[in-house]
Amino acid sequence: MGADVITIGAEPDGMNINRDVGSTSPAALSAKVREVRADIGIALDGDADRVLMVDEKGHIIDGDQIMAVVAESFKADGRLSRNGIVATVMSNLGFERHLMDIGLSLARTSVGDRYVLERMLSDGYNVGGEQSGHIILSDYSTTGDGLVAALQVLAVVAGKERPASEICHRFEPLPQILKNVRYQSGKPLENEKVQVAIADAERRLANHGRLLIRPSGTEPVIRVMGEGDDRELVETVVDEVIDALKRVAA
Repeated sequence: MGADVITIGAEPDGMNINRDVGSTSPAALSAKVREVRADIGIALDGDADRVLMVDEKGHIIDGDQIMAVVAESFKADGRLSRNGIVATVMSNLGFERHLMDIGLSLARTSVGDRYVLERMLSDGYNVGGEQSGHIILSDYSTTGDGLVAALQVLAVVAGKERPASEICHRFEPLPQILKNVRYQSGKPLENEKVQVAIADAERRLANHGRLLIRPSGTEPVIRVMGEGDDRELVETVVDEVIDALKRVAA
């Protein structure tokens, strides 16, 4: 397509997949982009179903920002099959607000690209994905495809003839705090004191943020995520819920 491409992390030995490179460790890409003064960087994971990008200043462009760029582009071109997109509960509230500001809705699903795809197929959406970089564009593929998603972003950047730093940072993310609590056994989330702490945290965040609490599907861990306009308040309510869980889980 005419681009000068510099590759890093492209010498597999059978053991180094995703090691200090790619979408799971984008710091190396950020440094390389700044070093060679590239216009943009693309970080895939080992099987290339995830993508994060880096602007010319070395700043990370996560899955939420990528979806925002694609959604706006598709909307302008009349290519959205529905007036909205699909993302998981982990996508930033700032992203959802941005979509609302441009007249688009955000349908949220459980964490996992399989749930995003299920919602897309059942409700007729053609853009969806995860903050982590799984981007599904069902006009082209039924799975996350990092190269397909990256090409959509490159098309927008090239078409507007402006730096990636101006094109690919569509909204200001809200402060987001994620903490985990490991427990031995039982169902800590059913404890009355924990439920009271959760209800109080949700009340205090009210319309200024949200609280997400979910057990891990693979280990005895409960994940507590809070986000909102006031970082101090978010940290406080998350810590209070964490403390309540720790007292039960001990």
